[in-house]
Amino acid sequence: MKYLPIDKELYIKNRKKFVAQMEPKSLAIFNSNDIFPISADSTMPFKQHRDILYLSGVDQEESILVIFPDAHDGHHTEVLFLKETSELIAIWEGEKLTKETAFKTSGIKSVFWLQDFDVQLKNMMAQAENVYINTNEHLRANTEVQTREDRFIEGLQKKYPAHNYKKSAPIMHSIRSVKEQIEIDLMQKACNITAKGVQRVLDFMKPGVWEYEIEAEIMHEFLRNRSAGFAYTPIIGSGYNACVLHYIENNQQCKAGDVVLMDFGAEYANYASDLTRCFPVSGKFTDRQKAVYNSVLKVKTESEKLLVPGTYLADYHKEVGELMESELLGLGLIDKTDIKNEDPAWPAYKKYFMHGTSHYIGLDTHDVGSWTEPIQAGNAFTCEPGIYIPEENLGIRLEDDLVVQENGAPFNLMHDIPIEAEAIEDAMNS
Repeated sequence: MKYLPIDKELYIKNRKKFVAQMEPKSLAIFNSNDIFPISADSTMPFKQHRDILYLSGVDQEESILVIFPDAHDGHHTEVLFLKETSELIAIWEGEKLTKETAFKTSGIKSVFWLQDFDVQLKNMMAQAENVYINTNEHLRANTEVQTREDRFIEGLQKKYPAHNYKKSAPIMHSIRSVKEQIEIDLMQKACNITAKGVQRVLDFMKPGVWEYEIEAEIMHEFLRNRSAGFAYTPIIGSGYNACVLHYIENNQQCKAGDVVLMDFGAEYANYASDLTRCFPVSGKFTDRQKAVYNSVLKVKTESEKLLVPGTYLADYHKEVGELMESELLGLGLIDKTDIKNEDPAWPAYKKYFMHGTSHYIGLDTHDVGSWTEPIQAGNAFTCEPGIYIPEENLGIRLEDDLVVQENGAPFNLMHDIPIEAEAIEDAMNS
């Protein structure tokens, strides 16, 4: 890993939060992700499953965490199973966690090698009545590909059919959505690295550069600051491309007079940042571009004030829609007749602003959290309104990452990154 060590107290506290919501006589099992194959002997870079990472800090393949607070043997209340390391593995793959370094990482004292898992689990299962399994229940998840966790659950239920199986997901969604200060600090680090990428683009942008060159400049800055790279596939869309919500080809030349929409964020210690900024290729917005830009910024500024404890996300998005409707009227993009004749399920403003305004962010870019419970202090959200006008080759979206506070407006983790139109022009022309 490129990132610096993280205080194991975070993972100790996270496990306590999970245990507090477990039923008696229950154990829970969490698996690492697979290393996914491409073809031949090629693989994707390893990305750890966020749940075992959240509970243990173990950022390594072929790892299993078992939590069994009511275990008869105190050594079984928290157990890590790891791939046994060796000098040969260290030479070919690099150092893996030893039992000692696993404790320093996680705070878990009981560490076994993976080959001992079946014997140790049989002992624990004989005492347990309930088993928490870790299925992927993110509302936007595509679960077509069977994961290591999926295979494990399938085999476990065949081997131990008499146990009661329960879901870890509701607990994990609840506890992961409220960030600890250590997590907020790591997210701030990710945002600070993103800020360096923004500054590099401000210095680099000019007519004739290619979208992929901008992407390369950003990646260079990320890697030299201990980031593993982009938290998600970056969007670098100039002109009409900015109107394609998930444009990721990044293969067109940026032309004088166009605006470039850039949606990117650094990952640090597996925590995501998620930013969107729009820069004029020539260093100055036209009057029309600035008017649209300022409308989006106004909606964003007012929307942030709504991200406070007690707010329901459905109500929040409805209020944001009303803010956007007012701006689109002012820009002449819709009129009162459009509003009068609109389909309530798809309001008139959706023609130019067709996506949601905020999502949870944390270990995942689209992080887990409840969409039916009120917002809590410690929740972290993006705020990203946009206006997309294909007939004008203009798309504007602005996005920052925010942490909900107990009182007052949320804290903006990206408050140091230029966002005012004039500030961007000044930075590009200084």
